[in-house]
Amino acid sequence: MRIEIPKDLDKLKELHAGDVVELTGVIYTSRDAAHLRMEQMMKNGEELPVDFSNSFIYYAGPTPTKPGNVVGSIGPTTSSRMDKFAYMMPKMNVLATIGKGPRDNDCVKTYIDNKILYFITTGGCGALLAKSVKKAQEIAFFDLGPESIKRLEVDGFKMILAIDAYGNNIFDRRD
Repeated sequence: MRIEIPKDLDKLKELHAGDVVELTGVIYTSRDAAHLRMEQMMKNGEELPVDFSNSFIYYAGPTPTKPGNVVGSIGPTTSSRMDKFAYMMPKMNVLATIGKGPRDNDCVKTYIDNKILYFITTGGCGALLAKSVKKAQEIAFFDLGPESIKRLEVDGFKMILAIDAYGNNIFDRRD
């Protein structure tokens, strides 16, 4: 299914675990170091550098950009490293996160209770995923290098829904 954000927000409710999605719109990169910094900011009552309301966060840190390219290779990082920050996602009004691999039980519960979606994309395909990035802009935590927060405009960014709004999780094997 092709989804354009923010125009097709209602279509997100129609998705089920296992659905393949081609996303067009804006996503933000953030991973370990940026999540830790945002956690500290939230604990200190500071305003976050980005309004993540109704957004998708992609757990990625692109490689350096080669001349003529928009962004370097931008494959997903292992999502379980961000599980301890799952409690922040509803506070930030995040719609979905994107990464690779399963999430722990507490994270899954937080996502299901708050109707937050979790998408996966293929590790090792960073160069291919980079082709769907039409514009990339570093917007916060510049000192973190690849782990800074970036705003990406994507077109046809391919991913699979792993945890849907109904509590289905492709990593729950019942066989």
